[in-house]
Amino acid sequence: MLYEVRSDGKRNQVSTAPADVWSGNRGSKVSVAVVGCGQWGKNLVRNFAELGALHSVWDRDPEARARAVESTGVPAVAWEDILADPATDGVVLATPAATHAHLAMEALEVGKHVLVEKPLALDLEGAEAVTHLAEARGLVLMVGHLLRYHPAFLRLKEIVDAGELGRIQYIYSNRLNFGRFRREENILWSFAPHDLSMILSLVGTEPSRVEAVGSRYLHTQLADVTTTHLFFPGGEAAHVFVSWLHPYKEQRLVVVGERGMAVFDDGEPWPSKLRLYRHEVAWRGGLPQPAKADSEPVPLEEDQPLRLECQHFLDCIAQGRTPLTDGREGIRVLRVLDAAERSMREGEGAALAMPDSENMGVHIHPSAVVDPGVRIGAGTKVWHFSHLLSGTVVGESCVIGQNVMIGPEVSVGDRCKIQNNVSLYKGVVLEDDVFCGPSAVFTNVVTPRAHVERKEQFLPTVIRTGATIGANATIICGHEVGAYSMVGAGAVVTADVPPHALVVGVPARRVGWVSHAGERLGPDLVCPASGRTYRETDDGQLEECLTDSEDHRGT
Repeated sequence: MLYEVRSDGKRNQVSTAPADVWSGNRGSKVSVAVVGCGQWGKNLVRNFAELGALHSVWDRDPEARARAVESTGVPAVAWEDILADPATDGVVLATPAATHAHLAMEALEVGKHVLVEKPLALDLEGAEAVTHLAEARGLVLMVGHLLRYHPAFLRLKEIVDAGELGRIQYIYSNRLNFGRFRREENILWSFAPHDLSMILSLVGTEPSRVEAVGSRYLHTQLADVTTTHLFFPGGEAAHVFVSWLHPYKEQRLVVVGERGMAVFDDGEPWPSKLRLYRHEVAWRGGLPQPAKADSEPVPLEEDQPLRLECQHFLDCIAQGRTPLTDGREGIRVLRVLDAAERSMREGEGAALAMPDSENMGVHIHPSAVVDPGVRIGAGTKVWHFSHLLSGTVVGESCVIGQNVMIGPEVSVGDRCKIQNNVSLYKGVVLEDDVFCGPSAVFTNVVTPRAHVERKEQFLPTVIRTGATIGANATIICGHEVGAYSMVGAGAVVTADVPPHALVVGVPARRVGWVSHAGERLGPDLVCPASGRTYRETDDGQLEECLTDSEDHRGT
């Protein structure tokens, strides 16, 4: 077994045991779907297949998808069907970085555990939103900071934590190569997360100041070469040099301590990947003198870092453990990236943004506007460019996405999730636990005209507890969407929606029933996720079958 000691003092085990991992929830083997089967995703596909945990794959590229299916024998399943499949415990995201946050959110919303490649998101706010959702749902969220699972780094971490190098003074990391050039993120966000994760782990705290410089040669907006300097409160310092315009590949981490130094060079063969240099500084006559020592190779248990990472994800799902590189670790890395990006842009050092998790009250992004007379419950977050108008009441632990308008005089219950580009006008009421998908539309007048004033004709629209409104759906005013119902993406609701109904189309028609957990019910009307049983009533409604004792308690 391999171990790493976390910065919070907890000791994490990185298992190298065979993947006979069983889910405590269903009593069956843990299974995952890998989404993104390209340059890096194909490696994840191979490893999860070898571990016996691969259930399905998906990639928008037909050729990549076909290669994954041919090499593993598992089916290709579209993203929407992966989310709806109760046989899939977790999803592994190896998609472009710009998609990480919203795909992770969609997976967590339906109860899937998530392993997402670095970076967790391309902005700090997105990373915080994903992490908070995972914690609220009690789900595993793991970030693919691969080198934290490398046997050489795990051993280096043990050496540092044991004090063999003395007090850490300086760390530097070079991650250099020629290509692969990106267009969705610069070299800093593409290469540096691995190194920053290792440095933060070794130092055990976050830097108080970050200074970064970058150069742009292939693209006017994306840096190809960056150097980032980190200054820590305890006096430690570090720098990270990354480039995809370098003549040869180099992946080296150097740790300098008071009583010795260590070099982790991933380009070396296994016997030389980790070496100790027990150099010291001797003071003679008030002057420092080098006291050199021969290098010492550190024996390592050879193993594949990616296999260890994949196994760790399966173990965390099966055993309900917190991953070594969880969402909060992803946030810590992104806070440094965010400060480095600001430093490059402004030409001066930058402090790390205060983590939202330290504020247990309301979080309102600086670009959002909240009018006087608005009430917001504890734990609610209001993100970029949203506007809450006077008289609006928002409950506790809600997430208000980007470019959302609410009000005036709108009521939103507790734990609601309102995705980007949604407007809730006067007369709309959301009860607790309502989910509004991106760009969902709520009208307030049945027959609007630009030149006719009809504010007195606003009709109320009530969305009952636990209901889900799909992306781009339209809810015509004056109707009620029943509790725990589900409105499909793009549907147009022109009549009341019964509780637990699944409605789709234009106009929306019921095509089935869904459980409290959001699972579509089959002919037996038994929820495949929770086992709750339902029945249809004589008047065409759905109700849960209760035991005698439950029925008596309700009378």
